[in-house]
Amino acid sequence: MPQWIEACAVGDIEAEDVMRFDHGGRSFAIYRAPDGTHHATDGLCTHEKVHLADGLVMDNIIECPKHNGRFDYRTGEAKGAPVCVNLRVYAVRIEGGKVMVDIG
Repeated sequence: MPQWIEACAVGDIEAEDVMRFDHGGRSFAIYRAPDGTHHATDGLCTHEKVHLADGLVMDNIIECPKHNGRFDYRTGEAKGAPVCVNLRVYAVRIEGGKVMVDIG
């Protein structure tokens, strides 16, 4: 069942950047790709539960700040050691200048 929530305004995130969003005891990472599209994943690295919003975004990759594990934030796919478990991704839509995330 979809559960759309407002995460931020479209302009809150620069291109090739990430921000942390916490809701209901969960942490999410909201990204803005180089092409201007927005994406959302779980906010914690699957390797050691470090906040990804403190990491580095390069093109469509988020690099964890602790051990440099990388994920494709569009698909959640783990892209190299030490991460081997994919991130969960969430549907995103833009509504009235707001980034809406389906956390359901």
